[in-house]
Amino acid sequence: MKKVFLITIFGLLLGGCSLKEDAAELYLQEQPLHAEVVLPERITSEEPVPIKVILTQDGKKVEEVDSVEFEMWKHDDTNHATVEQPSELEEGTYGINKTFERDGLYYIKIHASKGNAIIMPKFQIVVGELSKSELEYLQKDLPEKEEGHEHHH
Repeated sequence: MKKVFLITIFGLLLGGCSLKEDAAELYLQEQPLHAEVVLPERITSEEPVPIKVILTQDGKKVEEVDSVEFEMWKHDDTNHATVEQPSELEEGTYGINKTFERDGLYYIKIHASKGNAIIMPKFQIVVGELSKSELEYLQKDLPEKEEGHEHHH
């Protein structure tokens, strides 16, 4: 009788520790930030260029962010990267006017955070005409095409 009582108590205690089916929903499910960079179709050097980023979270524009920075550099000159603080243009949209001194391939990295969500996506920007070495640099990252290698069984 004593064993049955102890087993019943033990079963009740273990039953209280079991996971509920909706336990995962009880915890905060973090939604990642997403960044979309908006650029003019053609960018030329020595002219101001509007660069905008639209930050969204869970499909909606982010109302307030903790920080947003634009880090930019020429692809072959990472030592001279610049970091700029964009202005808030409207809810979830931040931007700057940037004048690129020379033609070439540039990168922009968006540093954005809201709460525990931090993103740092990197985008390529082509300003004016690319040099031969920049074109070769871009082409080396392209996947190789398979030409005429068909297998017949």
